[in-house]
Amino acid sequence: MNATAVVTGLGITAPNGLGAEEYWAATRQGISGVGAITRFDAAGYPARLAGEVSGFVPEDYLPSRLIPQTDRMTQLALVAADWALADAEVRPAEWDHFDMGVVTASSAGGFEFGQGELKNLWSKGGQYVSAYQSFAWFYAVNTGQISIRNGMRGPSSVLVSDQAGGLDAVAQACRLIRGGTRLILTGGVDGSLCPWGWVAQLAGGRLSLSEDPERAYRPFDAEAAGHVAGEGGAMLVLEDAESARARGAQIYGAIAGFGSTFDPKPNSGRPPGLQRAIERALAEAGTTPADIDVVFADAAAVPELDRIEAEALSTVFGRRGVPVTAPKTMTGRLHSGAASLDLAAALLSIRDGLVPPTTNVSPAADYALDLVLDAPRAMPVNAALVVARGQGGFNSAMVVRRVAD
Repeated sequence: MNATAVVTGLGITAPNGLGAEEYWAATRQGISGVGAITRFDAAGYPARLAGEVSGFVPEDYLPSRLIPQTDRMTQLALVAADWALADAEVRPAEWDHFDMGVVTASSAGGFEFGQGELKNLWSKGGQYVSAYQSFAWFYAVNTGQISIRNGMRGPSSVLVSDQAGGLDAVAQACRLIRGGTRLILTGGVDGSLCPWGWVAQLAGGRLSLSEDPERAYRPFDAEAAGHVAGEGGAMLVLEDAESARARGAQIYGAIAGFGSTFDPKPNSGRPPGLQRAIERALAEAGTTPADIDVVFADAAAVPELDRIEAEALSTVFGRRGVPVTAPKTMTGRLHSGAASLDLAAALLSIRDGLVPPTTNVSPAADYALDLVLDAPRAMPVNAALVVARGQGGFNSAMVVRRVAD
């Protein structure tokens, strides 16, 4: 079986919008969700900005019994999953339980849960749970809660590859669709805006220390000095194309190709793996560089990493050879939720014939990129490339394509 996986539903919880249409409206208009941290007192930390999902009240969306059993990331993921299924007009109770599975990604998630366990240990004499157990439990519960809530008993898994995880999860979902599963709920919703999680992110050395929301996260800019972290992401409903058409589902687009690589050991003399991941994604899609209408960039905002990405894009597409955008400047980098949110934005670009802008960036000329800046660019979008990298050497790239009516 060589089924084509298509996207029929989107559920988004992002710093600049709750729900796909609210997020997309804000993103088209260049509205940012980056600001001062409010979820904990960040006054004593060197980085104080984040992309927080504002206005999210879990009691408005979830049964009261679930609230004490889950942390914020799981709550955001459950709501995004509900919205994705509703958008796809899928009522799980009407489906065979074994025809549906869940594949998610996680990276920063687990810190808030682990912090709670440590508080219990210190202040209440609670049972000790190791950090490893905390994270393993969180990764499992994020997928497990979605599966249990929707009665999904088909193949399920969790992938952990930092920022690249949102694409890696979708790629695994596509493999399961090709293997015969009718529907997979996939993507990533992540983040860790709590003291313990914040210390861990600071230790990574890539957070921007700027206190100006308009200057803190500036990828491909001569003044780039790290990224702003955030929370949220996107869940997507993937289905076999024939099954989706048979039930009259809307189709945002097809997952056409995927490539992943791992960077070599530092100082090995071997080149980074990002370009090879892009080339593999194009090859699997049967697509030439000329067929790609827009690239959604990883946009690390670390000068050396920006240079690597810009060189990879220039080598594959030519200097200023393809429009490039990084709407995550309006949300921050959402860990494993970042790439799935970019994937959702790419599908909405295909739907509406519009490329969202990159905000607050004055691109350095030597990167030779055609960055879409400040305002959206109206243009036909039939195929898009999404690029993602995870700290530690992960590289992933995915091609999404318009599906003919």
